[in-house]
Amino acid sequence: MNTIDAARRLAQLGQIQEAQRAYALVLGEDNTPAHRLEGAVYILQSGGSYKLSYTALLGLYQEGAFRDETLEIMTGAFYQPNARALRARYDKNCKALAKYPYLFRKDFLPFDQLPIQFYPYDDSGYLPFHREEGRFDGYVDVKTPVVSRNFFADLDKPVLAGEVFSQYELEYLHDNVRPSEAVGRDNHIYLHYGDWGTFCAWLQVLDFRPLLKSRKFVLLVGPELEHYPINFQDRFQIDYSKYPVKPVSIREINRLIWHAQLSTHNGGDFFNEVFDNHPNLLTNTSLMMDSVEGLVSKFLGEMARMGSLQEALGHFSSWRPELIRELFGLKDRTEKDVLVALFLNNAAAQPDYSARIVPAVFFQPHFENIFYSLGVTEEGCVLPRSEQADQVRQSPMLQGFRYVKTFVPMRRPTTSYGATIRFMVDGARRKREEWEAGQGEMVSVIQDTLFCYLLNRSFMASREDRLYRDSRLVRFEDGKLNPEATFRALAAFLDLPYTGSMRYCSYLGQRMEGPEGEGAGFDPGSVYRTYDNYANDAERRLIEYYLRDVYEFYGYGFQFWDGKPMDGAEIQRLLGELDVIDGHIRETWTYLCQAVDEAEKIGRPVPPEMAQARKTSIQERMEELRESRRRIVEALDREPRFVDGQGQPLAMMARLEPVPELLERPLYR
Repeated sequence: MNTIDAARRLAQLGQIQEAQRAYALVLGEDNTPAHRLEGAVYILQSGGSYKLSYTALLGLYQEGAFRDETLEIMTGAFYQPNARALRARYDKNCKALAKYPYLFRKDFLPFDQLPIQFYPYDDSGYLPFHREEGRFDGYVDVKTPVVSRNFFADLDKPVLAGEVFSQYELEYLHDNVRPSEAVGRDNHIYLHYGDWGTFCAWLQVLDFRPLLKSRKFVLLVGPELEHYPINFQDRFQIDYSKYPVKPVSIREINRLIWHAQLSTHNGGDFFNEVFDNHPNLLTNTSLMMDSVEGLVSKFLGEMARMGSLQEALGHFSSWRPELIRELFGLKDRTEKDVLVALFLNNAAAQPDYSARIVPAVFFQPHFENIFYSLGVTEEGCVLPRSEQADQVRQSPMLQGFRYVKTFVPMRRPTTSYGATIRFMVDGARRKREEWEAGQGEMVSVIQDTLFCYLLNRSFMASREDRLYRDSRLVRFEDGKLNPEATFRALAAFLDLPYTGSMRYCSYLGQRMEGPEGEGAGFDPGSVYRTYDNYANDAERRLIEYYLRDVYEFYGYGFQFWDGKPMDGAEIQRLLGELDVIDGHIRETWTYLCQAVDEAEKIGRPVPPEMAQARKTSIQERMEELRESRRRIVEALDREPRFVDGQGQPLAMMARLEPVPELLERPLYR
């Protein structure tokens, strides 16, 4: 019995769930259009997955099979039950816009003559249907939290944008363009729509009403574009030049550019230095996440205890008084409010208040290292785990921003690994010297950094992860070798103007210079460093082999792995040749044990972490490493499917592509 016959028989027997599963198989197989229509109708009528049925019906319609039947079913099942809500929203928009002074056309179309019908697909999105053409567009969600274009590329004139049919982007423009009264000049947001009927149709799913109160928008239709920008003094007798420029308030700032830390030594400081002096950003140095959270928490607690404004001004005397006044007066102060105030209080990061847009907070919450482990779900998928990544994702400081853009610098993994080992070795030696001089409180041991790199999946994200919905990965090498092409593209993605401040590196507003070849600024010397004293070929070959999907996706060529499959014996041989990393682990662990023993002899206090670590001998530590590595390799050899904590699949973050016509050198491989 084939699948369709089995599905029919189960339906006849009244075994609804089993029949639904069988018909779902029919839809997934290469069956005839008639069989697929039968399956879609049964699943829909029997209360099965409406999305499965909906998708099948749409596919049949687009193929040209049973077009009248499928459209009738879709209209009856999905459009008509929602038509009243669509009409109500349309009518409310029309009523509000009819009174709006900066929309110059008022002949709204009757609802039943709108050229586009919106078929709701789920709670968030629609399938637009063009009635005259008989054509469905792809799925649209007008609230998708993505800014799709560079609205703020040129701030010499008021912002002009065409065909904005995203509720999120309309609200983004409304909230991030300053009022004309605040900057002392015409600063309206000019929206241009080429076709009146199309504009009217989208009023079924957009909501302009809350955006009209501030009168920031000017809506131009068709040939009205020639009036941009309008002379408001001549046409409306409004002279904005009489208004003084107003400072930006704390809660006016709702936009975060999160400079995410992929791992250590991926060029994060370089990107900070390029954006350091940007006039539309609130910048700071790389701040340790724990320190910032501690400062914010401490501030909130202390401010809550202030009995009066005068007491607060005296207690927070190192702060700018106007910020303390504003914070003291805020109801329901949040972590995000305090973070914004911390950035505003940085004298080197004062925004240009006369700018057309509200400055964004440019923040890189920094960690000494990013550690990952692997968990396995009941379905056999792999769940990358990182306390540091979770700390950022769960941070109310970051979650408090309404608009978030994220970019993540990446450096060739083998180069980044070598640089990290060098940094850790140098740091361990410094701490050793401090300990021996009686000044330090702790000595360092080098962790299994190699396998931290193999486990790190920070470049993968779920579509449901709010902080990564609007994100790009940027290669460090592109920024160094093709700076203008890369940073123009990055500015466009971040919705910033590409300014003269991005043509040089600076620190707290001061230009940075260094010896040629040392990698400072745009010097490409650091791109070609190999760190041969801190990594051997076996270590680098394992990195390339187990991160081969990363290398291929992000355009890195293999330098140590030949691209051929490796069997278990070859992997085991490489695991036995990790002399550099293992040598550093043995050396630092051995010294820690000696330091604890000597301190106990002379009665010197030993930090609890050191005392606990001393309980494990170097032999036991290396055995633990070997067993851990065996489990990790075993998991990675299965080519696992990576998921997040909710079981949603993780996908590679999109790569930022430098502007092709501005390339000065070939793209790095």
